[in-house]
Amino acid sequence: MNISIVGTGYVGLVSGTCFADLGVNVTCVDRDSQKINRLVYGAIPIYEPGLDNMITRNVNDKRLIFSSEYKQGFIDQDFVFCAIDTTADEDGSTDLGPILDIAKDFGNNITQYSVFVIKSTDPVGTAQHVTKIIAETLEARGANIKFDVASNPDFLTEGNGIKDFMKPDRIVIGTETANARQAMEHLYRTILMHNNRNVIYTDTRTAEMIKYAATSMLATRVSFMNEIANLCEIVGADINIVRHGVGTDSRIGPKYIFPGCGYGGTLFPQDINDLIKIGSEHNFNMEILQAVENVNNRQKRILFKKLCDHFKGDLKDKTIALWGLSFKPETDDMTAAPAIDTINLLMEAGCNVRVYDPVAMNATKRRWSTVYCGLDMYDAVKGADAVLLLTEWRQFRIPAWGMVKSLMRTPLIIDGRNVYDGDELEDMGFIYHCIGR
Repeated sequence: MNISIVGTGYVGLVSGTCFADLGVNVTCVDRDSQKINRLVYGAIPIYEPGLDNMITRNVNDKRLIFSSEYKQGFIDQDFVFCAIDTTADEDGSTDLGPILDIAKDFGNNITQYSVFVIKSTDPVGTAQHVTKIIAETLEARGANIKFDVASNPDFLTEGNGIKDFMKPDRIVIGTETANARQAMEHLYRTILMHNNRNVIYTDTRTAEMIKYAATSMLATRVSFMNEIANLCEIVGADINIVRHGVGTDSRIGPKYIFPGCGYGGTLFPQDINDLIKIGSEHNFNMEILQAVENVNNRQKRILFKKLCDHFKGDLKDKTIALWGLSFKPETDDMTAAPAIDTINLLMEAGCNVRVYDPVAMNATKRRWSTVYCGLDMYDAVKGADAVLLLTEWRQFRIPAWGMVKSLMRTPLIIDGRNVYDGDELEDMGFIYHCIGR
């Protein structure tokens, strides 16, 4: 079986490499020839635990090929996966243009029956739009070649992508024909055989909506708990105990109810914007999701607010250290990360900003030329008037607190992920602030 993956971003690389590891012949294509050249020589453009070794193994076994010969991604392929990283329009919703361009390329180049599989984030109705584009393109070619379109949304979480692919909670397959369903079932047979996972077969519009609904539910849980945490501070309750009391309810569960300084990444913000826009286009006001977005935007400023409150608004020339820049641990992705808002606010207030993140330093250097990028977590806190924890990387969980205190000018810790024991830090002479207590 031959498949191609168009797009070598996060979803494309992880999905293509995992398919290859399951024995499928995979060609990953991208118009960015420099990116492809780097991949050919083993330079992986994203950080994902275990991915580099898996890529090397499958390239050596000749099951995984990287190519900038774009047409190679459409000729003699049983499946063509559209896995490009979609970007947002000015209103924050998904720009469909690149997906439709790939659909035209598919129609112009396929040589046999093939299934066009949409893996990228796509608004409800995209698969049907793509079907129309491909049919029109084939007709213009005068080519009588049969094809199908499927919606197969990804549910990969950065930092856990390989496990999510190989042992998914569910696989969602949206099709409009029996042939497409059978083809997709055949493609996923290895995963289904080994793991007996839940497969949801449906039409394309429902498959597209499942992805949006799942993402939005998770984001809603995060924002809801952040709002409860902020209220806890006001009324004198402890959010950590509240969270435990809520999460032990079997109807709710413990996931995605940890308070913090807001969510980031591409997935949550873009999917929520898409759903709000889809609702607006149908004269339906998505009030809950608008509130989720508003709460999160406010939450991204909360560490800055706590800092201002502590120093009574006078932050000029203060040195502030940040631990963690990526939007979550185990990734170098800073898209919409709370660190971006925090750094911008600190710089506007006249602060000297020092930062450290295990893998996201290059992106930081490109974005801010005046931010000091520490050699390690301890170098970043030298002379600091405060340390702000934004990303709960494992190495930040148990620092050498004695060293940290000796390096700081003011022993102030603002914990944006509620990782630390505040009583313990205060006993050591630190001033400690967190979320919801």
